[in-house]
Order: sequence, then structure tokens, then C-alpha cells
Amino acid sequence: MTTTTMRALDATTGAVRVEDVYDTDIEDLWDACTTPERLARWIAQVSGDLRVGSTIEMTFTSTWSGPGRIDVCERPHHLLVTTFAGTDQECEIEAWLTAEGERTRLVVEERGLPLDELHIHGAGWQAHLEDLGRSLELDGTAHPDGWSATEPSPHWRRRWTELAPSFKNADVS
Repeated sequence: MTTTTMRALDATTGAVRVEDVYDTDIEDLWDACTTPERLARWIAQVSGDLRVGSTIEMTFTSTWSGPGRIDVCERPHHLLVTTFAGTDQECEIEAWLTAEGERTRLVVEERGLPLDELHIHGAGWQAHLEDLGRSLELDGTAHPDGWSATEPSPHWRRRWTELAPSFKNADVS
């Protein structure tokens, strides 16, 4: 089950942290989080030079798009991407993967978000991690509702819309 927390970093910015445990090994989950074809199934189209220090372009299923710089890529445990580096919109998206037996825990934290928009991002990240779970379950096969894990999830917008009201009323620590 995906858990999401939101916290203030200062008077104007905050962070969203999402976490879940998946029924797959750490190498498979790492590939789902770093391979462009697999990322496109659950969160974003990614293009560019996929090396530390390089800039990539990302277009999320949420429709957000923009540049990111890969700052850390330590297979299979740690990834850090800075979006809009050096601007007043700069954010960090950081992921940690930890093996738990035959399963793997994924923790993702996005920092630097506008405090008054945390609920929007909290609902979005939860929907993304739920899509990741569906993508891993399908492993390239067709879903009963017609979605194939070789294309972006059609579930994101519906799920985000369901979650957004509860996140708007959630506590920010």
C-alpha cells in the first residue's frame, strides 16, 4: 500500500514523500525506475543523455514537462534528479530502493515544491506509484481493461482526481 506524507521545508516550499513495497527484486524495480521504455509505462517519457551530470527532458503522464539533471545514479539503490536546476522552480526528485527479501521498497521524495501545491503533488505521486505497481504486475502483457504495460497508464488522471480532495485536507508537518 502506497503511503504519502507531506512536509514544509520552509515558509514557501515543501516536500512530498511516497513509499511502497513491490513484489519484485531490486534489479527489476531499478530497471522500471531508470529504463526509458519502462518509465514511460508508469510515470514519464524521458529522453536525452542518461548519464550522471547530463540533462534529460521529461514529460510526465500528469502532463508536467521540463528538464532534469541526473545528479546521482547508484545502481540499484539511489537516484537523484534535479528539475529546472539553477532556477526559482528548482526541485529535487530522489529515489531510494531497498531489498526486503524477494520484495523491494521504493521511497521517492520530491523537494522544493510550492507549499500551497503540496496536495496536488502528493495525490500525483501516489497515483504514479500505484501505476508502477500495475506496470510491474503486467510485465508487458495486456490488462483486462485494455491497457498494455507497453503504453502509458490511462489510470493516472482518474486516480489523481479521486485522491486530490483528501490530500487537500491532509496535514502538512
